[in-house]
Amino acid sequence: MIRAFVDASVLFAAAYSPVGASREIIRRAIRGEFRLVASDLVFEEARRNLCAKAPRALLSLESLLEMVGFEIERPTKAEVLAAMAYVAAKDAPIVAAAKKAQVDYLLSLDRRHLVEAEEVARRSGLRIVLPADCLAELHDRSEEGA
Repeated sequence: MIRAFVDASVLFAAAYSPVGASREIIRRAIRGEFRLVASDLVFEEARRNLCAKAPRALLSLESLLEMVGFEIERPTKAEVLAAMAYVAAKDAPIVAAAKKAQVDYLLSLDRRHLVEAEEVARRSGLRIVLPADCLAELHDRSEEGA
């Protein structure tokens, strides 16, 4: 089973819009096709950002969180400090948690700091992709196996 760590941007998008790759990742997790991992910090950040930018979507977020049954990963202070050597301080807890969880993917919509940051992927050992790219990759794999 695919295990993916989702950051707050993915949860925000999934709660805000009933369509799109972020919501599809959540749907597939509800159906048991994905095992999703996050951290308490991810949930707090998603709630905080929705409260500030789209408060009507907070109820949707809470419903999605309840339906998915996320695995929760809690990195240690030392793990976060180690990640800060190659990623922005604000993203270090996310990268550290995903690395600790040993997931197949770290899903994010943050292209600048995570998805397109080659050094972060290289030094963390994580496959950091957009939700849409993850879905496309999985589709391609299933086509090859068919």
